[in-house]
Amino acid sequence: MSFLSGKIALVTGSTSGIGLAIAKALAQQGVHVMMNGFGEKEAALAEVKAHGVDVDYHGADMSKPKEIEDLILTVEKRFGALDILVNNAGIQHVDKIEDFPVEKWEAVIAINLSSAFYASHYALPAMKKRNWGRIINIASVHGLVGSAEKSAYVAAKHGIIGLTKVTALENARTGITCNAICPGWVLTPLVQKQVDARAEREHISNEAAKIALVSEKQPSGEFVKPEQLGALAVFLCGPDASEVRGAAWNMDGGWVAQ
Repeated sequence: MSFLSGKIALVTGSTSGIGLAIAKALAQQGVHVMMNGFGEKEAALAEVKAHGVDVDYHGADMSKPKEIEDLILTVEKRFGALDILVNNAGIQHVDKIEDFPVEKWEAVIAINLSSAFYASHYALPAMKKRNWGRIINIASVHGLVGSAEKSAYVAAKHGIIGLTKVTALENARTGITCNAICPGWVLTPLVQKQVDARAEREHISNEAAKIALVSEKQPSGEFVKPEQLGALAVFLCGPDASEVRGAAWNMDGGWVAQ
């Protein structure tokens, strides 16, 4: 039986992509999961339930603090605890700073950064009472390096890594750890939109656009698989990672090594 069997996880933005992969990886370890997100929820829930765990869904808008508070309270009430918090919800907008719509900046910061603060804010008191918890913030290589035309995303992801370090330090003498995972290019629905846009813009095939996109930044020339990020999340939740605290762990095909 897995060390994590019977634990309770909340994974935000888990109806597709990285969040769904992490939810499934945790479910494989016997973790019960509260899911959240705006994707095709029925199909996503079925994929996680297939691992024989208890699964539920809450439709909180992660840009709204009151809804985040309700989400955390609902998890505690529905499952009796919240042991693992995976702050994964994220959106993207690409534009030069002078052209960046103000409302898009506000939305990216709210969902990619502030939501992780609010979720941690509401989850930590009960984790402290139980003296056990795992908070995993899904950052990005853009939490470690910059890219043009992604000001809000890069600012938010750098902020996430700072928040991760502070959360880890404040709980360093407890059984609660906080770490960030920093993926490079992962072929999620979010990235597929960028591939589609590039294929259209450059009049090339979708496959050629994928190769061009990933090879610009990622020396391996390969996309990171969502399942690999799920396996890393499982490790960070386990006993062997109890002294991994405040790390920003990049899985990026060598992007940041350059």
